[in-house]
Amino acid sequence: MKNQENYCARNDIYGMMIRLYARHNQVDQARGLFFEMQEWRCKPDADTYNSLIHAHARAGQWRWAINIMEDMQRAAIPPTRTTYNNVINACGAAGNWKKALELCKKMTENGVGPDLVTHNIVLSAFKNGAQYSKAIAYFEIMKSSNVAPDTFTLNIVIHCLVKVGQYGEAIELFNSMREKRTICPPDVVTYTSIMYSYSVCGQAENCKAVFDMMVAEGVRPNIVSYNALLGAYASHGAHKEALESFKLLKQNGLRPDIISYTSLLNAYGRSAQPEKAREVFNEMRNNACKPNKVSYNALIDAYGSAGMLKEAISLLHEMERDGIQPDVVSISTLLTASGRCRQLTKIDTILAAAKSRGIELNTVAYNSGIGSYLSLGDYEKALELYTLMRASNVKPDAVTYNILISGSCKLGRYAESLKFFEDMMTLKIHLTKEVYSSVICSYVKQGKLTEAESTFSSMKESGCFPDVLTYTAMIKAYSDDGSWRRAWDLFKEMESNDVQPDSIACSSLMEALNKGSQPERVLQLMEFMKQKQIPLNQKAYFEIIASCSMLREWKTASAIIEHLDSSLSSISVGTLNHLLNFLGKCGRTESMMKLFYKMVTSCSTVGLSTYTVLLRNLLVVGKWRKYIEVLQWMEDAGVRPTLYMYQSVLPYIWRDNGMDYVTLMQEKIDALREKVT
Repeated sequence: MKNQENYCARNDIYGMMIRLYARHNQVDQARGLFFEMQEWRCKPDADTYNSLIHAHARAGQWRWAINIMEDMQRAAIPPTRTTYNNVINACGAAGNWKKALELCKKMTENGVGPDLVTHNIVLSAFKNGAQYSKAIAYFEIMKSSNVAPDTFTLNIVIHCLVKVGQYGEAIELFNSMREKRTICPPDVVTYTSIMYSYSVCGQAENCKAVFDMMVAEGVRPNIVSYNALLGAYASHGAHKEALESFKLLKQNGLRPDIISYTSLLNAYGRSAQPEKAREVFNEMRNNACKPNKVSYNALIDAYGSAGMLKEAISLLHEMERDGIQPDVVSISTLLTASGRCRQLTKIDTILAAAKSRGIELNTVAYNSGIGSYLSLGDYEKALELYTLMRASNVKPDAVTYNILISGSCKLGRYAESLKFFEDMMTLKIHLTKEVYSSVICSYVKQGKLTEAESTFSSMKESGCFPDVLTYTAMIKAYSDDGSWRRAWDLFKEMESNDVQPDSIACSSLMEALNKGSQPERVLQLMEFMKQKQIPLNQKAYFEIIASCSMLREWKTASAIIEHLDSSLSSISVGTLNHLLNFLGKCGRTESMMKLFYKMVTSCSTVGLSTYTVLLRNLLVVGKWRKYIEVLQWMEDAGVRPTLYMYQSVLPYIWRDNGMDYVTLMQEKIDALREKVT
């Protein structure tokens, strides 16, 4: 047309061509025509400017879009709502939410009120810029402006609510969409966002329930929906359910992507099946789905968690052969595995490998290394790595200091643990519940009750609610101090704050009560544990029997012993000996012997100390024939009776004229004396 002699430039043709180029994302050609039409003295109109702005917006060139709108204003063409929406969309797509919000305000000031499209674009800008709280606040303002949201709007808000952890509000909004189905029907994005929220919370059953609801209501799941379900199962190591979902994905005509395979791989890894995880990894390759860093790191974790450190490390080299460079996550995973496998030398090797590859350790990696060193008892190496962390300007976090404080405390380095606490305070790092608990434990171990109480009070004042570990540490402190009343009151406070006590907390309180001569309360606590279905541990058994001994409650003690069958092998010999002695002192010889038989059949270690308790109590009630029988059991079991054991029974035999037994015992005594000489 332009080569014709009678060619005449026309606005409508240029406008049409610019829109055509814009539709095909040929931004440079569209912009070239825009300048050319002006050379031919064709004046662009609002539609032409809007088309050009839209082209740049789709290409993510938000600065060009703003410049063109400014040219439009200089040309005395007022921007329309479409103009503003396109420019705001360009800024929002690039994550420049500040500029998008600024343009939205300017739009209102210029008398062009925002519509639903504008609001959705601004919400998308907040979402793309990870400003989730701002998006939620903007939605509240939007509701007050009488602009009715649509499904797209609510999907963005649900996504943002999930990201900031307001899962209840997200589910409430989802339910309201289902109730008002004719106005804002939930779509696949809505359902998937809710599935993701349940997945993050570790509620795989609820995630599956939403998935089933989506299918039942005629909404076809997409690959993202299936991946959300797979992720929920993977987090629990539910490999069977994950595999079923994976098969269902393929049956419904969808092709698994890298996320699908990695989630299934993770499910096997977390269920301690690294070989199965490897099979999934190989299947991924065979199906032309190239593994990425996340896939390799998941497989490294699978082997590392199973204690197969050699195989985990070999994957580092396999990654490199596959053209994928290991990252700091790979190193962190291997460092954690080294500590779990208790291989100190491997930690040094992995750190050296990271250095040679130019992988700079981040906070998580340093935490993994420091934690692994401390778990293996190497405080000096842990301190060296912490010093390097500070020198490398990698900022430690609350997890770093909790690892250092608790690790030092376990190694008996209480002064050092408190020094780390001072470092944390100096750096003004927010104190977490775990850090408070570790510091309190450190003070308790040193017998510094006042400091422990002060830290405990500071913890509550800061709004950081104590958990069962913190309460247990304080109860133990009061027990060591002999303050049973304060321990009891603290236990009651724990109940009132809805903190569920465990076996350790209850047994620690029992110890405090027995020290304070409160055996009745110990039995009350035992009943409380039954009601709450809290299992009795070794210490609880010991303290309950001690209380029964003080109260002469042989019936309660006997009832406790009757239920020991299933857990007998896990109870220490010292506790069992205490039980035997208690029954013997109470005159319950038959119950004592019954418990002894259970000990033998449960493969508990029955040594000289156990036989000594048994023989002493048999002799007290004059059952010398049973006494001699037990002596024979000792010999048969390879436990040699002492000279005193043989001599002690002689007066009882003489009293009952059991001369045959006197002769037998005398022979045993003479034989033992000969061995000694």
